[in-house]
Amino acid sequence: MAGFPKLIPAFTALVEIETPTPVGPVASGNTLVHVIISPNKGSITSEPSYPIKLDATFVHGADFIRADPSGKHVRLEVHSVIKDKLTDGGLLRFNYTGVIGTEGANGKVLGGSPDAATTPFGDAFINASFETGVKELAAIQDKVYVGSGRFVLEEGKPVTVEYKISEVSY
Repeated sequence: MAGFPKLIPAFTALVEIETPTPVGPVASGNTLVHVIISPNKGSITSEPSYPIKLDATFVHGADFIRADPSGKHVRLEVHSVIKDKLTDGGLLRFNYTGVIGTEGANGKVLGGSPDAATTPFGDAFINASFETGVKELAAIQDKVYVGSGRFVLEEGKPVTVEYKISEVSY
C-alpha cells in the first residue's frame, strides 16, 4: 500500500533493571516510579543484516514510569548512555519513550507478583533515539526507531527487558 512505511530489523536490546523505587505522587498527579538500569550490564547489538554495526553495553541509565489513571497502561521515559565495543568505547545516548499494557502478564511483573513469568512480545512498545559524537555511528542519529518489548524472568537473576528494535523506512 502506497505511502506506508516499512520496518527494518536493526537491534536487540537487553536492559537489565533493578528493583523499582516509588518516588510518589508528583505535581502532574501521577505516581512516579524510578527504575535504575544496572550499570555496565545489558546490551544493544545490531542484527546481522543491519548496516549500522553496534555492540554496546549500558554504562548507566534510568527509567521513569508513570501509570495512566485507568491503571491499564504505564508510560516509560528512559535516558541512558551506552558504550560501543566496535568503536573502541565510543559513547552513545540511547533514549526511549513507550507504553506497556499492565493487564495480564506484564502487570504481574510490574507489580512484583510471585507468579510473574517471562512475558510475550506484543504489549510493550517504544520509540527510540540515539545521539553520538562517534563519526562511524553518526548515521544512527538520522533514523527513526520503534520497538516491541517483553520482560525476561530467570530464577536468581535480575529482571531483563528485551526489545526488538526496527528502523522505520520507506
